[in-house]
Amino acid sequence: MQRFTNNCRPKFTDEEVITCYIWGVLNGKSSVKDVYKFIRDYWGDWFPLLPKYHAFNHRINQLHDVLPTILTIVLSNLMPYSTKFIPTLEHLLDSMPIIVAGWKRSNRARAANSFCNKGYCSSKGLYYYGAKVHILGMIRPGSFCTPAAVRLTGAKESDITVAKEWLNSDFANLTIFADKAYIDKNWHQTLKQLYNISIVTPKKLAKGQQFLDAADKIYSQGVSRIRQAVETMFNWLNEKVNLQNASKVRSEKSLFVHVFGKLIAACFALVFNF
Repeated sequence: MQRFTNNCRPKFTDEEVITCYIWGVLNGKSSVKDVYKFIRDYWGDWFPLLPKYHAFNHRINQLHDVLPTILTIVLSNLMPYSTKFIPTLEHLLDSMPIIVAGWKRSNRARAANSFCNKGYCSSKGLYYYGAKVHILGMIRPGSFCTPAAVRLTGAKESDITVAKEWLNSDFANLTIFADKAYIDKNWHQTLKQLYNISIVTPKKLAKGQQFLDAADKIYSQGVSRIRQAVETMFNWLNEKVNLQNASKVRSEKSLFVHVFGKLIAACFALVFNF
């Protein structure tokens, strides 16, 4: 619908806008303003029609709904097959916080409030305001996992609720290692029967139980070691594209640009070993 306006063929194209943003992120620029300054100062000859900052920021925000589609295409190149036809692929499932406001401002923050809300990150022991990105990644021996599918939700959404809505026939024939947040025996049985998906989690203390027995403790330690690959991937994403820090986000559009644009850049870094 944007292209039915009088400005249906801008001189500075949509492809150039997205290229500038992704290239800036790959070069360590976190905010849209830093990306713009980097392109203007160092790559101005390549983009002679680069508009002013406010126009550039508006253009990238207007393209926010294109970025998830581009990410899907990039992920398909990282995972060039259908999981339905390869049995018992091993994946890791977890989520990471996208922090728009820390705990001090989490009660009064209102940025992107049509999507963001207040939540709690148990691994960091942190209340925050923002969103949560859920990543299903395939295990790679000797390295962190490769993202296979991504979903973005509000911070207050529980991991298991999202997983129950998300995992279906599109993810058939998988073995998924997850943490204790995904424990639900009835749901596990349903996934196994319908889609041949096995959810492997550490053992949880039964009601009134104080200690795990030796076998369950060893089993849980083994699952935790396998799951270290997803934590390594989250750390790499933060170091590479500063994904977790979304303090500059002010609208739902800019949130999508921040999350999906940076995930695209990170995937390109994996593809081209950048």
